[in-house]
Amino acid sequence: QFAEVAAESAALTTMWGKNSANVTDAAAVSVHGTNPQNLIEKILRSKIYNHAYWKEHCFGLTAESLVDKAMEIEEVAGTYGGIREPAPFIQLILKMLQMQPEKEIVVEFIKNEDYKYVRALGAFYLRLTGRPAEVYQYLEPLYNDYRKVRRRLADGGWAIVRMDEFVEECLREDYLCDIALPHLPKREKLEQQGLLAGPRRSARNSTFTTRIFGPCGKVSTSPVRTSWCDFDTTLPERRKRPAPTILLASARLLKNRAQLHQAGGLK
Repeated sequence: QFAEVAAESAALTTMWGKNSANVTDAAAVSVHGTNPQNLIEKILRSKIYNHAYWKEHCFGLTAESLVDKAMEIEEVAGTYGGIREPAPFIQLILKMLQMQPEKEIVVEFIKNEDYKYVRALGAFYLRLTGRPAEVYQYLEPLYNDYRKVRRRLADGGWAIVRMDEFVEECLREDYLCDIALPHLPKREKLEQQGLLAGPRRSARNSTFTTRIFGPCGKVSTSPVRTSWCDFDTTLPERRKRPAPTILLASARLLKNRAQLHQAGGLK
């Protein structure tokens, strides 16, 4: 009986290695010519492997249970504090690199509108592993997401950024969340190669019809945003939006000044 147990243990060691919890999935393919986990520096990987969150919450995760863990994220961060503790966000990124979920799952993460940190997780993972054309294709629509996102700073403090700002950093920066991002060619280069169809069109230019109303009731087609402008959009739920209180107060003030001027009481 002892010989059978020893043989089974040796077979498992040969199949999975000594640290099976930290080994990349056997069915995973290389990303950018290397092991997917190598996209995260070795020092950071070692900190994650020894962290309690990795051992308690990331062990044995599947594509289905990964969604539940992603919904529990409360900030976007790499490492923080004096000992540079890895945040759950970057630990789940490493778990996704290890298990390499299907592209459809990552796309559903990005399209998720109910949980903003699930969207941020999918966007950052695609930035690490996706092809340049795919990165622009799936991340550029997120410029229309203006929700607030909590970010954990390196000193342990907090900052508030918008989702579109986070996406902008993913597309423009070379180092984010303590990870050196793979090189991303300029959008113009991909357009010249025919990988992207034309320049990016802003949703504001394609969806909204801007009408600016001044205090005198005149309509201006200028796209410049002023302190008194009001926007009438083509969306039914936002059409005929009442003017803010400050606009009504300004209009009353101008009307009263005009009446006083006509009566000769204002010089």
